[in-house]
Amino acid sequence: MKVLITSGGTTEPIDDVRGISNFATGALGKLTAEYFLRAGHEVILLSGDKALRPEPQERLTLVPIMGTQSLYEAMQDVVPQVDVVVHSMAVSDYRPVYMTDFEHLPDELTEASLTTFRPKREKKISSKADFQIMLLEKTPKIINAVKQWNPDVLLFGFKLLSGVTPERLLKIAHEKLSQTKADFIIANDLENIQGQAHQAYLVSEKDADRVISMKNKSEIAATILKKSEELRHD
Repeated sequence: MKVLITSGGTTEPIDDVRGISNFATGALGKLTAEYFLRAGHEVILLSGDKALRPEPQERLTLVPIMGTQSLYEAMQDVVPQVDVVVHSMAVSDYRPVYMTDFEHLPDELTEASLTTFRPKREKKISSKADFQIMLLEKTPKIINAVKQWNPDVLLFGFKLLSGVTPERLLKIAHEKLSQTKADFIIANDLENIQGQAHQAYLVSEKDADRVISMKNKSEIAATILKKSEELRHD
C-alpha cells in the first residue's frame, strides 16, 4: 500500500526572511508514518519546514514543504499515485499579499483598492516604521481537491477546534465530511491535546452512527492504519 501523509504546518512568506506559520509540530504525522512503515507500507511524507520527521529509511520519501502553494503542487502530483491520503498538516488559512506602513497605504481602504494596490515585494521589508499593516488573502482548501485528483483514494482529513462541546465538534466534523468528500474525519479539540494525550474522534459518512473515540496519538495512528488496511489491500 502506498500512503501520502502531510504533517506539521505551512509557512507563508512575508518577504525573504519572514513568514507566517503556526504551532503544529508534526508529532502525529511522524508517528502515523512510523506505524505504516513498520507495517511494511510505502510512505510519502510531505512535512513542514520545522516538523518532526521519522529517521530516513527504506520505503520512506521525505518532501519538505513551505507554503500552501508548494503543498498544493506536491499533492497534485502525488495524490494520483497513492492508495491512502492522511492530511494532518495544519495548512495556513491565509497568506500575505503585501505589508506596508501607514504612509504608503491607499487613501481609501476598500477591497478593490487593497487588491489592486500591490507594491513590488521587497526581499526584506524595512523595520524603520513603528507600525506595519499586512494584507492577507484566503488560501485554497487543498483537501477539497484530493478526491478530484484521485476519486478512489482513501482520504483521512482532520478538524481542529478549541473549547467546544463534543456534540459541536462532531457536528462540524460531519459537515467537513460532506464538504471534502473525505472517507474519515479525525475531530479534535485543542484543549484536549497535551503531549501524548490527544483526545480525538473518528467519524465517517458510511458509518454515521458509529464514532470511534481515541485518547492519545498512538491510538489515532493505529486506528488510521487499521482502517486503511481494512479498506485498501496491497
